[in-house]
Amino acid sequence: MVTLAEVAQHAGVSASTVSYVLSGKRSISASTRRRVEESIRVLGYHPNAGARALASNRSNIIALMVPLRTDMYVPVMMEIAIAVATTARAHGHDVLLLTGEEGPDAVRRVTGSGLADAMILMDVELDDERLPLLRATDQPSVLIGLPADTTGLTCVDLDWGATGALCLEHLAMLGHRDIAVIGEAPAVYERHTGFAERTLDGLRSRARELGLRALHRPCEGGYDAMAATLSRILDERPATTGFVVQNESAVEPLLALLRQQGRAVPEDVSVVAICPDQVAVQASVRLTSVGIPAQEMGRRAVEHLMAKLDGRGTDEVVLLPPGLTVRASSGPAPSRS
Repeated sequence: MVTLAEVAQHAGVSASTVSYVLSGKRSISASTRRRVEESIRVLGYHPNAGARALASNRSNIIALMVPLRTDMYVPVMMEIAIAVATTARAHGHDVLLLTGEEGPDAVRRVTGSGLADAMILMDVELDDERLPLLRATDQPSVLIGLPADTTGLTCVDLDWGATGALCLEHLAMLGHRDIAVIGEAPAVYERHTGFAERTLDGLRSRARELGLRALHRPCEGGYDAMAATLSRILDERPATTGFVVQNESAVEPLLALLRQQGRAVPEDVSVVAICPDQVAVQASVRLTSVGIPAQEMGRRAVEHLMAKLDGRGTDEVVLLPPGLTVRASSGPAPSRS
């Protein structure tokens, strides 16, 4: 491993000069800085993380809390996590990934040990148990998600309420009056997970405004669970012609079951999904959908966290506007005659 002393010898300067170039604590002439930086590049020098942390009182590590639950669509969570990691690396920070369902204990461990300079929290619930600890610490943090009370917090998220409303507006424009919402697994709603609750609020509110009949049913996902959920929906609301799906694992089973029942998409039934674009375009019927800006959420969260670490950030809520892409799965409601 290349040492700081070797960089200094290669550049023809003192070790303290190399240290000042790296830390920026003293003004160094442009020519000397360029010479040191060239030696660092040629030799492939990387500062010792432990020594750098002692000198700067920083670890240059961000803790990312992303509980990996079986009832959540993990690919979206990991896409956000990768965006966080790559953006953090561009700012000279590494990411400590915490995937367990530890809740407040994980926050205490990070804030009390100095493991990380700052935190990003995902899978945010409306009344999240981690938030009182975040508000009580000076350590910078950002939430990818929106709790019920955002006081003293910085949050980045898709505007899920507007997302639900947008799906209803699209189906209403096509003449659909009876709409079923196939949601996440029941446990997601039992935890009052923010994105699911806010989507449902937006759907129901817009349905009332537009005079639509909207029925919500959670679903575990998978063929058997979707079959039972669809049967229940059609028993309760046989006139249903529009479906909004916020459950990636239920998309393909729903399309298969509709085909088996002789309900053509979109001639007889329209389907709108809230899902990643990849899921929408690879489905057996290309789905009209509202995409999930996972990379943008991860990038924005890190940018706000870096501003906080530099003393420039303020507490704010950033909601990304939804966009609906019309594909092959939605069309005019069939004639009631």
